[in-house]
Amino acid sequence: MSLHGASEIPFECPLVVALDPKPHGIHDADQFLGVGIAGPRRRPEFLHRLLVAVGLHQVAGLLDLGKRRRARNGKTQDRGFQGLLHGFCSLPLIVVLSAPAAFAADLPAPLTQADFLNFDRKQAALGQLLFYDRILSGNRNIACATCHHPRLGTGDRLSLGIGEGGHGLGTDRVAGSGDSRIKKRIPRNAPGLWNLGAKELHTLFHDGRLSIADTFENGFNSPAEEWLPTGFNSLLAAQAVFPVTAQFEMAGNPKENEVAGAIHDRIDYAWPILAKRVRVIPEYGRLFVEAFDHIDTPKDVTIVEIANALAAFQAVEWQSFDSPFDRFLSGDDAALNDAQKRGLDLFFGEAGCSGCHSGKLLSDQKFHALGLPPFGPGRTRRFDPMVRDVGVMGETDRLEDAYRFRTPMLRNVELTAPYGHNGAYSTLEGIIRHHLDPDGALASWSPQTADLPHAPWLEAIDFVVWNDAREMARQARFRDIAPVALTDNDVADLIAFLKSLTGTTSVTTPPLGVPDTVPSGLPVDR
Repeated sequence: MSLHGASEIPFECPLVVALDPKPHGIHDADQFLGVGIAGPRRRPEFLHRLLVAVGLHQVAGLLDLGKRRRARNGKTQDRGFQGLLHGFCSLPLIVVLSAPAAFAADLPAPLTQADFLNFDRKQAALGQLLFYDRILSGNRNIACATCHHPRLGTGDRLSLGIGEGGHGLGTDRVAGSGDSRIKKRIPRNAPGLWNLGAKELHTLFHDGRLSIADTFENGFNSPAEEWLPTGFNSLLAAQAVFPVTAQFEMAGNPKENEVAGAIHDRIDYAWPILAKRVRVIPEYGRLFVEAFDHIDTPKDVTIVEIANALAAFQAVEWQSFDSPFDRFLSGDDAALNDAQKRGLDLFFGEAGCSGCHSGKLLSDQKFHALGLPPFGPGRTRRFDPMVRDVGVMGETDRLEDAYRFRTPMLRNVELTAPYGHNGAYSTLEGIIRHHLDPDGALASWSPQTADLPHAPWLEAIDFVVWNDAREMARQARFRDIAPVALTDNDVADLIAFLKSLTGTTSVTTPPLGVPDTVPSGLPVDR
């Protein structure tokens, strides 16, 4: 389409403008033309700016584009439109324009309680105790909460964490010493736990190695394959049984304890050992009988009930959709300030963020190669000849999936630094600038950027991939994002918008909190 001699403008997403040529005694142009923009939550200021940009100043002035508001029910309503032709009841002429592609995307529908699975509150209260209890680790020295603590945004604030053998919490955690020092860093960044009880979630872990599927006739495709038991109440419950069997996360090293020894034989041999550990503690036995209708005596408790309780707690405790952005989606235009609104326009427009961070959860749940700086031990496959992390290719064994990782959800992203599957960037600005220019950011990144607890005996392999020119060249061939030119002010606006995704009461006052004690009597990370 050519306007006033301007160059051709690519248009997408039809926009209907209704004109009624029948005589209505109209003498003033302002009375003649009214515009309704199809699609709820579309920002009409964009079309106004477009018309001005291409020289249609008079038309832009006629379109009352800045006078729309969002109703509480999410539908758009008009106010102050002049000459809106009898509510579009008479439409003999339809002129189809369009908004430019950069502005075409609608905002997602609000995330609500209806988007989450329901969990039993007694089971959640039981799961709270288990989540903070070190009884589930092989050497009884680390809990789920150690690497996923609410004080640390439900993560650990480290690029690559320290599991079995470490001491302390978050950035104060140390790698141990002597025979008990850690043998390996955790290969990937500890993700936040927000909104993991959402119904539409179908895949977990950075590499997607756990997903809802009928592959092994137990409801899931998982590292346990056919040995994964049935009866889990959710994807999140199935996920809960894997950290306790991971050598460097919670299980410990072979010969250190009976759990690690059992895993060395087969993954499912460890779960009955852990279940017995828990159920023989009188308070736990009583709580399981009270929380689960099918549990008549403590001896009936299996790893499935433990996992279901853990899932119930996490899903209830870290459900968050009360941020300023959520209020904005629900109709409160004042919930975002000007910078956040500009950032929102960029996120869903020119910057292209919503291409992957889409839908109610702000994630397409797919896998993308971003070219993040590689370091650490990586989650290598058994037959890999080198230290590296191939992402979802490790699950699919398809070359086209190499170096691709799952898109994270973004609510409370301000709280979950550092960012990336390996925590390569400690700030929102850093990860944003990487998305805008992946190869340029990779060239300027330095190992000092990574937040790695001091462990001199591991330094030889910490950056072996980074210094491997051939492996870096292989990774450079995989990119799913292209450079985007934004100003420093644009980046600041994007950061402001991302901070508008931070919850309020859901963050400051969770339903259950950190328990004072746990039934095992072991220390609680606070």
